[in-house]
Amino acid sequence: MLVDSHCHLDFPELAGNLDDVFALMAENGVGRALCVAVTLEDFPQVRALAESRPDLYATVGVHPDYEGHAVDVQELVRLAAHPKVIGIGETGLDYYRLKGDLSWQRERFRTHIRAARECGKPLVIHTRAAAEDTLAIMREERAGDVGGVMHCFTESWEVASAAMDLGFYISFSGIITFKSARELREVARQVPLERALVETDAPYLAPVPFRGRTNQPGYVRHVAAELARIQGVDEGRVEAVTTENFCRLFNVSGD
Repeated sequence: MLVDSHCHLDFPELAGNLDDVFALMAENGVGRALCVAVTLEDFPQVRALAESRPDLYATVGVHPDYEGHAVDVQELVRLAAHPKVIGIGETGLDYYRLKGDLSWQRERFRTHIRAARECGKPLVIHTRAAAEDTLAIMREERAGDVGGVMHCFTESWEVASAAMDLGFYISFSGIITFKSARELREVARQVPLERALVETDAPYLAPVPFRGRTNQPGYVRHVAAELARIQGVDEGRVEAVTTENFCRLFNVSGD
């Protein structure tokens, strides 16, 4: 069984076609998927998806791209108490899309980490063009107390190593199949399989040979196959170990 450790099934590109999405998951042996929230306004739809099927889970949080979305620790903790909510996020820092004074983004990231520590659930962290500040805040707020995952990882080996030192897993997406991603594939070669996850970030970043199409959880098999090729191991080992990693990190049954 494979697990798609990060997708957005509530997004309009997928929400209207879920029967086909679930059929492709089954066809490709994708037994679980984590539906990741990006705003609190959309969280009820994400939670409802997780409630609708035993193979789906949810997170709660606000993506760093969404300015003007206030959160507080107690609200996140309250929403995370639902049994199908297994993580806090998607949170983090993104200096690529947004410019100017981003102190609000850093403070909101701190709020998510504090909530994760209070409720004891791991973090789903997004970082883009902000690795130094992301790691600094993770250290200052003791994100390592709960751990989590650096999702859709595109940073250097040094960043991956620092995150793993804090107890975080490194999640690879379809980007590792892209011809232009030579440096990222070298990072993927070095990350111990016992610290790796695979994801789609659907509906975005479809792996080769589906690049340019709408991504979906069933395509995570192609990510796993590429990770196996990069590391020189059997695909079955990547499938087994990344699934074990997901279950361990998010404290869910491996059955």
